[in-house]
Amino acid sequence: MTISDYRSALVTGASAGIGAAVVADLCARGLTVHAVARREDRLKALAESTGCTTHVLDVRDTAAMDDLFGSLGVDVLINNAGVGRAIQSLPDADPADIDQTIGTNVTAALHAVRSVLGPMIERGRGHIVNVGSVAGLYPLLSGVYGASKGAIHLMSLNLRLELAGTGVRVTEICPGRVRTEFYDAAIDDPNLRHRFKETGITEIASEDVAASISYALDAPWYVNVARVELQPTEQTYGGVNFDPLEGRDE
Repeated sequence: MTISDYRSALVTGASAGIGAAVVADLCARGLTVHAVARREDRLKALAESTGCTTHVLDVRDTAAMDDLFGSLGVDVLINNAGVGRAIQSLPDADPADIDQTIGTNVTAALHAVRSVLGPMIERGRGHIVNVGSVAGLYPLLSGVYGASKGAIHLMSLNLRLELAGTGVRVTEICPGRVRTEFYDAAIDDPNLRHRFKETGITEIASEDVAASISYALDAPWYVNVARVELQPTEQTYGGVNFDPLEGRDE
């Protein structure tokens, strides 16, 4: 099962950033792409530039999502919608921001998968791509956001067990820093936003993430690209950076 065997895809969080880049890439590869997001003006511009079919929808509206997603019968779901509210420390987090982050990043993602899986299983083919984050794999200074992406990580692992033998593949994409509007939407305080955004490193582009998704989709039917981690060359994870030669007399 390669990308040429898939006919249609559904992309959530499609109005900007990674989602918009994925829509453009898959449309260019000849798929019928359904782009889902809340911002109608952005979706209209995306449709004009790519030829995608757009749907104005908040993924936290479970009933509306069920009705739409269940009717499309797509071969591919790109579970990309996400927010980073309450990205600062948990004691300082607004309860409403916690609810929005978990509702969008976890609850809606689960419902999206549930809504599309039935027809995929019946056809014996399909692909679920969950856009997670390195924040779901490594300790970072964000308890709420990390918890939401950690849930995506475990959902992806467990789905592969649940779907074994069905022909439906599951891929988790875990980006590091990406040049998007993420922090503009996540952080209201301009000084705090500036601290998060000004890293001094060259961030990866949304198109780089889209390329990694197409790589997973284009693998032969017997290959499941289970997880892709991609991050800037100058960004890494894992804790203390210790130089054993520091301070040693030569």
